[in-house]
Amino acid sequence: MPAVSAAHTHAADLADFVAASPSSYHAAEEVARRLEDAGFTRLDETAEWPTQAGGRFVVVRDGAAIAWAVPADAAAITPVHVLGAHTDSPGFKLKPKPTTGSRGWLQAAVEVYGGPLLNSWLDRELRLAGRLALADGRVVLAATGPLLRLPQLAIHLDRGVNDGLALDKQTGTQPVWGLGDAESADILAELAASAGVDPADIRGFDAVVADAARGAVFGKDDAFFASGRLDDLASVHAGVVALIEASADASGVIPVLAAFDHEELGSESRSGAAGPFLEDVLVRVYASLGADATEQRRAFAASWHLSSDVGHSVHPNYPHKHDPVVQPLLGSGPILKINANQRYATDAVGAAAWAAWCDTAGVRSQEFVSNNAVPCGSTIGPITATRLGIRTVDVGIPILSMHSARELAGVSDLYDLSRVARAFFAG
Repeated sequence: MPAVSAAHTHAADLADFVAASPSSYHAAEEVARRLEDAGFTRLDETAEWPTQAGGRFVVVRDGAAIAWAVPADAAAITPVHVLGAHTDSPGFKLKPKPTTGSRGWLQAAVEVYGGPLLNSWLDRELRLAGRLALADGRVVLAATGPLLRLPQLAIHLDRGVNDGLALDKQTGTQPVWGLGDAESADILAELAASAGVDPADIRGFDAVVADAARGAVFGKDDAFFASGRLDDLASVHAGVVALIEASADASGVIPVLAAFDHEELGSESRSGAAGPFLEDVLVRVYASLGADATEQRRAFAASWHLSSDVGHSVHPNYPHKHDPVVQPLLGSGPILKINANQRYATDAVGAAAWAAWCDTAGVRSQEFVSNNAVPCGSTIGPITATRLGIRTVDVGIPILSMHSARELAGVSDLYDLSRVARAFFAG
């Protein structure tokens, strides 16, 4: 069927996107690259920006990217429709003095980033990726191929491992990457070589570990898609696809994609949702339209933010961990996320708006709510709603193995999310 074909094409493109985005910095650059290829103009935050209606733009701040299209009919009170997502994922980040070793093994000193499922990182090929700040003032992206591995202790040496595995976050999570003497080795040299720079020129680095395996479609009728960093590159990718499709004929609203960094840490950074990045961009966009402070607030009052992040599909082996009635399932559509304690920002008005966008896109939707005894996490939704006062709806796709090194989604859900995002950007 055409819809299935389109969904699998979307999944294949997502696999490309994830492979190009092993770190948040790579993800932000990949967002900008794809949009520039589609005709968007990349802007520099330190430069003057265009001062007239019309045009499509993207700006990158560290590991975050914001893109928007200003319709030719935009005015001082034209509302924005913002799809928010995040570029970072739980995992491991290189520490200072990252080259270590023991008993003839070369190891990498890493710090736990966010809340990963530690055991999911065992016994898989891993790559190193991030940015390097150089002596001449340049900042370059770097990413190795498969380089590291976190080897598990054999069952013969830990007979009770199947009764419960508990990894020490310091001693049990330092991956190996070679053999030799740590005094004469340098893992940063491996990263520098991948970018074609001299390791002696490195003055600072932000580097993370990422799964080296490519995203794959599998299962009966090819219904499943497994990949690293689906939380939340699935939403970032859907937003990029939708914005490219919707921006050419945008009218009546200003479509915006906001892909933030540091969500897994609480979003409190200059490039996170709790920081000023989105507001900085919107203030400048409305200034270009001649809006005064009151008109800008009027525009915000008529605006929407669709906070898109993954949620939990019902797990067939642990159904008691989910609400007994509301149980979203892979392949049954994107989800509307609801929480009485405002861990998600959805309210009745937002739920109705989401239903309308889904109807426009011809997409069925599901609801997600937590089991009362199993509290949910939160998203950028309440943060953006609090910072800007823009009405916010929390949505996403259902997945299994959230925060694993390799997560599981439904192929049709990934495609359907981009279709709803397209309707949302259209107004």
